[in-house]
Amino acid sequence: MIGDKLQVEPFGGLFGAAEPDPNTWHYLAGRREQEPAVASLVREPQEEAGLAVDPADVQLAPVVHVVDSPGGQPLMQLVFRARRWKGVPEVREPDKCLTWQRWPPHELPEQLVPYARTAIAGIAGGRMYAEMGWGAACACTRRTSPGEGLRAGPPGG
Repeated sequence: MIGDKLQVEPFGGLFGAAEPDPNTWHYLAGRREQEPAVASLVREPQEEAGLAVDPADVQLAPVVHVVDSPGGQPLMQLVFRARRWKGVPEVREPDKCLTWQRWPPHELPEQLVPYARTAIAGIAGGRMYAEMGWGAACACTRRTSPGEGLRAGPPGG
């Protein structure tokens, strides 16, 4: 599976508190319809938050290859960043998102989904790829612990 996520800048990003766990913060994202990733990233901010994003202002940021549990379905999170956008974030789909909040990268909430924290660390470090949840088999760039960012090498290495 492939997911498209949008890092709205400046700041560390715009995150929504969503059901079923309103205490967890997620990237602005949605389900891709029969469309390319960038088309989805332009459509979803408008539908979900009332933000206008020009396709010319969207660029690929880190790709995070995630497996949430042993034997689980791998997910490739394509994280894009938009440095320019228009509008004021508003909740347009209250059944999916309860509120929008922004934080600077050094003040991200503890309840941020892990792949988002990994992607933000990748952006700060200029890295374009990370893996999460693959256990000892992951010998690539990976997240180590909160606040530590990404590090190359196998666990403990």
